[in-house]
Amino acid sequence: MKPYADLTKAQQQAELVALQEQYQQIKARGLSLNMARGKPSSEQLDIVNGMLTTLSAGSDCYDGKLDVRNYGELMGIPSARALFADILDTVPEKIMVGGSASLQLMFDLISKAYTHGLLHSPTPWAKLDTVKFLCPAPGYDRHFTVSSTFGMELVYVPMTENGPDMDKVEELVQDPTVKGIWCVPKYSNPDGIIYSKDTIERFIHLQPAAPDFTIMWDNAYCIHEVIGDYVPFPDILSLAAQAGTEDMFYEFASTSKITFPGAGISCMAASVDNIQYIQRILSAQIISYDKVNQLRHVKYLKDKAHTLELMQEHAKVLGPKFQAVLDALDREIAPLNIATWRRPKGGYFVSFYAMPGTAKRIFALCKEAGLVMTNAGATYPYGKDPADSNLRIAPSYPPLQDLQQAMEIFCLCTKIAALEKLLG
Repeated sequence: MKPYADLTKAQQQAELVALQEQYQQIKARGLSLNMARGKPSSEQLDIVNGMLTTLSAGSDCYDGKLDVRNYGELMGIPSARALFADILDTVPEKIMVGGSASLQLMFDLISKAYTHGLLHSPTPWAKLDTVKFLCPAPGYDRHFTVSSTFGMELVYVPMTENGPDMDKVEELVQDPTVKGIWCVPKYSNPDGIIYSKDTIERFIHLQPAAPDFTIMWDNAYCIHEVIGDYVPFPDILSLAAQAGTEDMFYEFASTSKITFPGAGISCMAASVDNIQYIQRILSAQIISYDKVNQLRHVKYLKDKAHTLELMQEHAKVLGPKFQAVLDALDREIAPLNIATWRRPKGGYFVSFYAMPGTAKRIFALCKEAGLVMTNAGATYPYGKDPADSNLRIAPSYPPLQDLQQAMEIFCLCTKIAALEKLLG
């Protein structure tokens, strides 16, 4: 195969006609395939079915002398706080354990910033004329949706090989209406980037104009290696404490892709002062989260070392799927010079950069052929990719055979869209 740009117009046209014939044949299959979300597969969920019988009697329902079936322990049972502290390399006093979704904790924190203000807020955000939030992109669409729900102005920050463009971040935070930033520091969604040491250093020494500037440190993939060994990641709270900026950071994690996404536990890690401040407000909202489920997770996961062993079992399922995606792209797309993509070692996505101006067309062609993907542009604020280039591939959910069919469709649609663009 020659690069498409090196073909004559006649050759490009002939290739397009041939590909369109293949496309019609695939459409005739009536397929229904889904690569839209980073959901664990049934095979992964089966790995942890043993957790369902971890607690079998009332005598199992004690965390020390604490009966988890009763009221109390708003910040989470001690052993669950200790488990997350172990995983995140921090201390239990800086941990609050929530329900099945870390996204709920993130939304709730932003909500409290609006209604009450945060620890260092001069004014609740709802009383401000303008609230801006920095959105490194490509990024996680649900983060951007949280900000949009509260009417924030979303400010685009480009991602680099090392994390967000910190020159841009440092410039933008001089505006006091800029109240925070979304971050996925390890295996970022969707690029799979691990923030560099320099990027982390610049974050912990950030000097924003807003005294209540909030760094939403969503460490969703902190132990989620797919290929290779576990990659240690620094405890952001300890580093920030040394720099005197710990109150800026709110770190989030969950067991959503460790145990059951629909029945997991989550946490927020923050300075002791922040935890105590949030606890005072939260005490009017809820008595406690599901402590029985917290204990179930503690008994099943035990500690970080045992949890990392479990993650290796997940990697045995995920690794071949990620490899199938990369193999298809290397075989079908790489020789044509019409796209680039990331080769992540962890996380849940492969970030694909098509020829500029073609992502929406690829998405539409895939959908028509029976392949559902995350909307083109979804990884950017307001759903607007300035280059119309990025698409997020989620290999985890489909069975391997379905995934291979999905990649056949995806590669075919990418080729068609590229030739249409070249032919004008």
